Amino acid sequence: MRTQRSLTRTTLAAAGLAVLLTLSACGGSDGADQPQKLSETEHNKADVTFATDMIQHHAQAMSMVDLTMDRKLEPEVQELADEIRAAQSPEIETMSGWLQEWGEEVPSTMRDHVNGGHEGHGDEDSSASDSMEGMDHDMPGMMSAEDMDALENASDAEFRDMWLEMMIEHHEGAVEMAETEQDEGRFKPAVDLAGTIIESQTKEIDTMEKLLG
Repeated sequence: MRTQRSLTRTTLAAAGLAVLLTLSACGGSDGADQPQKLSETEHNKADVTFATDMIQHHAQAMSMVDLTMDRKLEPEVQELADEIRAAQSPEIETMSGWLQEWGEEVPSTMRDHVNGGHEGHGDEDSSASDSMEGMDHDMPGMMSAEDMDALENASDAEFRDMWLEMMIEHHEGAVEMAETEQDEGRFKPAVDLAGTIIESQTKEIDTMEKLLG
């Protein structure tokens, strides 16, 4: 699975380079290639989509991190999980704040559903996939309910590599979403956050690929 993903990334990178070379040869005109003008105060639809989708995307990553808590993992993997939690939790708070300021709905996430199960009716028999009801599964890199169940129920021998492979795919999806925000977003703080996500998660992808060997 990992080899196929690597081949896919290489193919996409080559295709992207070919497109860039073609565009360079053709040349731009009439400012068609001018970047989106950014604003410290104004936002657009792309900013709303970015914040709304990335909150849900980050929340699933946090749920995947939660699944490491009862597993015996080497320090490097556990440190990575801790770094993901430390980075993405405040980013969720930041994006939620933006949506509230813009008068937009803050999306429900699978972590909201999990936390809701702690009050009044125990969740001993619930699974990670149970909390995904109503979630958008079409975002890049988003795990399905079946993926989450497979990860949660994996043996200790299988869990480490499965978690790393799924998190690589999840991070690649986040990078793709953040690149779209950089291309189309208007609100500078959101575009800046997209850049931070690309930088941090690309580094984490490299780390995870090295851990997989």
